[in-house]
Amino acid sequence: MTRRPGLAARLLAAQLLVITAGTVTFAIVALAAGPPLFRTHLGRALGTVPAATDRHLQDAFAAATAIAVGVGTAAALLTALTVSLLITRRLSRPIQSIDAAATRLATGDYTTRMPPTGLGPELDTLAEAFNTMATALQHTETTRRRLLADAAHELRTPLATLEAYLEGLADEVRAPTQETWDIMSDQTARLRRLIDDIALVSHAEEHRLPLRPVPIAPNDIVTSVVNAARPEYDAAGVRLTTRLAGNPPSLMADPERIAQVLAGLLTNALRHTPAGGHVTVATEPADAADTVGGGGGGGGADAAVRIVVTDTGEGIAPQHLPHVFERFYRADTARDRAHGGSGIGLTIARAVVAAHGGTLTAASDGPGTGAKFTMTLPSGTPSRA
Repeated sequence: MTRRPGLAARLLAAQLLVITAGTVTFAIVALAAGPPLFRTHLGRALGTVPAATDRHLQDAFAAATAIAVGVGTAAALLTALTVSLLITRRLSRPIQSIDAAATRLATGDYTTRMPPTGLGPELDTLAEAFNTMATALQHTETTRRRLLADAAHELRTPLATLEAYLEGLADEVRAPTQETWDIMSDQTARLRRLIDDIALVSHAEEHRLPLRPVPIAPNDIVTSVVNAARPEYDAAGVRLTTRLAGNPPSLMADPERIAQVLAGLLTNALRHTPAGGHVTVATEPADAADTVGGGGGGGGADAAVRIVVTDTGEGIAPQHLPHVFERFYRADTARDRAHGGSGIGLTIARAVVAAHGGTLTAASDGPGTGAKFTMTLPSGTPSRA
């Protein structure tokens, strides 16, 4: 298989072709236009010249012109070749570096980065775009590995429980009581919930989450979700109250998805708030700048609404706060696992809110000070689905 010339060789060949074409054009013009012009000026200067003298002068001029054009052309070609070679090498070096970096990136070296080329904004922009792509791929690969490791870890616990009970039943060490079936059913449900949660967060983060937006009143959806959660709060001895804005802008959102997010936040707050604690759900107007897309379309599209869930529970330590929305991240692994959480509830919540063009943030002053989760949504149509 014949190897095609490289970029440097093709650039050099293109420049040489241009130089050669210009030189040939110059020689033809000089040799064609020079003698007539010489005869004209000779006649004006000397008048009538004997034929022998005129022929001698014409031959001398033609020879001098040919020698000058030939030497000049050779010198110009040599100089142009040297300069073109230097320029071609300088231009091709960053392209070769990008090619080598792309090859390393393709083989799995996601730490590969390109330094600035120093050859102008175009190539520097290309290097920056390459580095951005490499960073995104590195983050994706890190997330993928962590997801696989964490998913395997999360699946291992219920599977081990089921395996132990099945072996006990097979060896007749454990009696098939209702308690046994309930435990096995709980572990199966936990597996199903984990699988569904992983599928949901994947769809949401890939912007493939189906949304059915309709006009909804923020106060109505908050009241509905709070009323559904109140029995569980009463049983746990935690007070649940609302503080609703007088007339917040209506939302164009999927009511089931927003209710799912709010219910998850209330479940999370209850899990981390001891008996005697207090959880408040508030609605309040917000600036459109607080959202990702700032809303879009329709009346009141510049407005936004905040739904804030505040608890007086355990709080979040500063080192954990930046990671609470990461998949499978738990500040207290043993406690959360004992309560049956999948570890990606907040990840799902943030992805759903982002699919509506909004934001979900967490705040806490530290352990023992409670936590606040703020969901900000634009009043316009969701920007992604």
